Amino acid sequence: MLIILDRDGVINKYDGSYICSVDEWQPIPGSIEAVARLCKAGHRIAVATNQSGIARGFYGTDVLDAMHGKLEKLLEVHGGSIGFIAYCPHHPDDGCQCRKPLTGLLKQIRDHFKLDDLKGAVMVGDSRMDLEAGVAEGCQSVLVRTGNGKDTERHLKSRSIPGASVAIHDNLSAFADAFLSGPGLVKNG
Repeated sequence: MLIILDRDGVINKYDGSYICSVDEWQPIPGSIEAVARLCKAGHRIAVATNQSGIARGFYGTDVLDAMHGKLEKLLEVHGGSIGFIAYCPHHPDDGCQCRKPLTGLLKQIRDHFKLDDLKGAVMVGDSRMDLEAGVAEGCQSVLVRTGNGKDTERHLKSRSIPGASVAIHDNLSAFADAFLSGPGLVKNG
């Protein structure tokens, strides 16, 4: 199965500030191991991440590539890998089609893996934008409470996402545990 992960707040620590250097990019405890467990179980992993810090001039694609290189090296140590990373370098006002909640990043992932659609895939995120993008492409949506997740969870209680059943887990590790234990992805953890 294809599992699509948001990056900031899902894989790495995120407090709302831009992550502008490799040193600032720090994984959430247990997230690297969680991705590796999913890989070892035969699942393909992709990342879909908004990175407007590039358009804002806070960092360049070389720094972003180095952050992703750090992610790949950490995963390799644990026997995991990312099959594809799609990122939106645009400013929110640029009018692009890739910035979540639009689905351009997910379509890049779909095309990379040569899939007809993303029905049956899983989208794991910490924001409403992640969940909406996943729902629009037919993915099962999963919210983690790390990053912006707790705020997103509070907002979902008052305004659900039409057509979506959202599973909620404390973090990526808890999601991986539940997912790998068998059916019941939609159960909240």
